[in-house]
Amino acid sequence: MGDIRVGIGGWVFPPWRASFYPPGLTQARELDYASRHVTSIEINGTFYGAQKPASFRRWRDETPDDFIFSVKGPRYATHRRALAESGSSIERFFDSGVLELGSKLGPVLWQFPPTTKYDAENFAAFLDLLPRKREGRALRHVLEVRHESFADPSFSALMSRHQVAVALIDAENQPSFDEPTADFVYARLKRAAEDVPTGYKPKALADWAARARQWAKSRDVFIYFINGAKVRAPSAAMALIERLSH
Repeated sequence: MGDIRVGIGGWVFPPWRASFYPPGLTQARELDYASRHVTSIEINGTFYGAQKPASFRRWRDETPDDFIFSVKGPRYATHRRALAESGSSIERFFDSGVLELGSKLGPVLWQFPPTTKYDAENFAAFLDLLPRKREGRALRHVLEVRHESFADPSFSALMSRHQVAVALIDAENQPSFDEPTADFVYARLKRAAEDVPTGYKPKALADWAARARQWAKSRDVFIYFINGAKVRAPSAAMALIERLSH
């Protein structure tokens, strides 16, 4: 059986101070608190710029021993036309200190703009640049693509050959990929509603729990509640964790 991780994007979000974090909790302790209520967190700040090695070490040390972070790769690598030219950005990212997370480093998410269309040669070149191992540890990669042109069997076949996951997105305006292409599944859920205390209604949470258990028969699973009514993300993640515990 694979491992199932359920979490949120980031941990610094002011509205959570009225809905998730207890009154009086300092911002410096928010990661400590969040990491004990969800089982994974997607680090988004790395998408916008390099973080310091000391920050990765601090995040590693503030979280439980069995905690896992996924990390968003830099936009400088994905937001360009010629993906074969992304090599230097990818190298700088892995040299920036992300490996200081140690055993808590999970998948690396590479998110492409909604305007990026599928081009087999272009994406094959990008996949060839992704390192499979650094400092003796295996690396996992996942791509989030948002243009309808990726609904092409050759794209799934390309990803399968490289053993790179395609993010499964639960959103109205993005293509959804249900066919696993790697040894793990990575889902980003974006339909949380603010008028639902748990973000997703009980029936929807039950359906996602069932899907997670099915995937976990042969793969690790990472599920993140992202965007939508972000204020409900922690409640949604905790509700799904509770369902999976029974």
